[in-house]
Amino acid sequence: MDDAHDLSMAHLMFIKEVTDQGRLQYDHPLGLCLVAAGRGNTIPLKVTLDQPDPTWLQFRRRFDKVEPFCRIAGHSSEEVRDILATLETVYQQLFPQLNLRQWAGTIYTWLTHPVLDPTHSGRVTMDNLMKMVTIALEWTYEAQETNVRAERLKSAAELLVLRHDTLRIIDGAGPSVEVPLTDATKPTRTNGTEREQETVQENEQQNTVETVEMAKEQGQTSTSPNCTFSKVVVSIDPKRFADSTVAVVECPDCSRTRSLSPVKGVLQFPPHKPRKIQTPVTGKRWSAQGKTDWDVVGG
Repeated sequence: MDDAHDLSMAHLMFIKEVTDQGRLQYDHPLGLCLVAAGRGNTIPLKVTLDQPDPTWLQFRRRFDKVEPFCRIAGHSSEEVRDILATLETVYQQLFPQLNLRQWAGTIYTWLTHPVLDPTHSGRVTMDNLMKMVTIALEWTYEAQETNVRAERLKSAAELLVLRHDTLRIIDGAGPSVEVPLTDATKPTRTNGTEREQETVQENEQQNTVETVEMAKEQGQTSTSPNCTFSKVVVSIDPKRFADSTVAVVECPDCSRTRSLSPVKGVLQFPPHKPRKIQTPVTGKRWSAQGKTDWDVVGG
């Protein structure tokens, strides 16, 4: 019997004792609700509760006769509003003017996006709601503001959608290295050499912009930490990436661009300093700015 199983047994035995002693003390049954995390259609602790030992048989007899197991499907729009009202009270000391309820309907819409609600249940999970709110509140606190703005909530929601299936590779810090184009990502010849020359010119212009920006920012970012998108796996389908003939990818956090090449079928954004130059990025590139998925823009 492993440690987790021992711990579960200890907890259940404690609950059994509480219900028994409560009935003796108050002369009526004491009802308790056991909340456990589960996934799919599995019933947490069911293997333990189904054991033939007399202790577990006694425990099972204390379950509700008709509905022994219940599932919380998620939160409706009204419940989201109630949760936001509670969070306003919890964070009132830090944000005296906090008013999350005014965005309740919008937050519900964002968090029932198909990426976050793939079964179209129309319910919001507490995990996604808390992630979005706490991210927005952290940004608000750093900005020394007393109330969260809609723009921050929207950015937090977009971050959840964009990074929902993003895999971050944790490795030692290293220099930013430009990865050369492979044959799979080099521009194909269409309509003779004219189209190939246009593509080469576009790439040269983009590389020139990157080089100038890197030179301008070198003194400003030499001591600053790497951007948070460093070494993050970019969730672009490899076939879409190869078919597009566009190898330049824009960092969704700081807008810095890099030429990427798949390594073992994976696109990884190299370590880089946050881009501080406000020059607009106009070259043809893969971008996720203001979107819920990566797409080719510019050019």
